[in-house]
Amino acid sequence: MAEQSVDHHLDMAAHRRTYGAFVRGSIVLGIVCAFVLVSLSSFAFGKSLNVFIGFAGLIIGIIAVLIDARSGSQRWLLSIGALVLFGLITAVNVG
Repeated sequence: MAEQSVDHHLDMAAHRRTYGAFVRGSIVLGIVCAFVLVSLSSFAFGKSLNVFIGFAGLIIGIIAVLIDARSGSQRWLLSIGALVLFGLITAVNVG
């Protein structure tokens, strides 16, 4: 039989890093999904330049999310600001 060593010592630092990365990834995924949703609205309902505005907003939004994710910011101000601005531009184009 193989011997198994039982180590009851938990590496809490590794656990916290993993949990932090999971939360950060979940936030990134949620914001990117919001950008995709606004882009799809622009594609479907936009009056003029709908494809250009949709793709430009999506690309700029993903770049903003990547900048926020790499900077380690906890507030996500650049991403949320870009999302609000993109949503307003799409709303004006739809209306």
